[in-house]
Amino acid sequence: MTKASIIIPTYNGLDLLQRCVQSIRRYTDLPHEIIVVDNGSRDDTAAWCLREKLTLVSLPRNEGFPIACNKGLRLSSGDTIVLLNNDTVVTRNWLANLSSALHSSADVGIVGPVTNYASGSQQVHYPFEDLEEFQRIAEAVNVSDPAKRKRVERIVGLCFVFRRELMEKIGLLDERFSPGHYEDDDYCLRARLHGFGLIVCHDALIYHEGSASFKREGSLEQSLLVERNYKMFMDKWQLDPRAFV
Repeated sequence: MTKASIIIPTYNGLDLLQRCVQSIRRYTDLPHEIIVVDNGSRDDTAAWCLREKLTLVSLPRNEGFPIACNKGLRLSSGDTIVLLNNDTVVTRNWLANLSSALHSSADVGIVGPVTNYASGSQQVHYPFEDLEEFQRIAEAVNVSDPAKRKRVERIVGLCFVFRRELMEKIGLLDERFSPGHYEDDDYCLRARLHGFGLIVCHDALIYHEGSASFKREGSLEQSLLVERNYKMFMDKWQLDPRAFV
């Protein structure tokens, strides 16, 4: 039986990480390992991960999202790879449905869920008051249905699911985009250039708080970073990533 490696980069977000891990443990039926990459957090993240017997990569300082993901990717052992933001909460059948889509065809490269907070086609609108209600909605939505899986040109990196074979063919995330933004667009484009398709699964709804780590650093800094990495993507590919949204 195949195993999934769920890689969660985190930085000073123990409350978010605890909530995310708790949801994985509750709602993930498939065999899996959880790898936490701690970007030099100043809270109790490392100690908590050790107490919880999670696989931990502890970095001395904040290296950013792409570098942290790559550290986890190098350590992973699963056939299926999941890059998951620490400010997400997963739901019943999330990984089973995403895995089903991933293995539905040999040319599928990356799959992703729908969510309450994302740019582009992955954002959906299900009114809810709290996470308990969100879980009830997700349970109704997450009924496996291949007809609800749509081919797209871009998947947001809040929850990236792909096969190890893809990583072996196209490599790791491009660390020039550190500390984050547009590394997911870059990975999607590289997958497509190698002949792989992308699928968004409308039968896999998860919760996303949204840019939690970047918000803690300040909105001005985030805006400048987005603009810098946008220009970097343009320089690398001579393509506008916003055309793929």
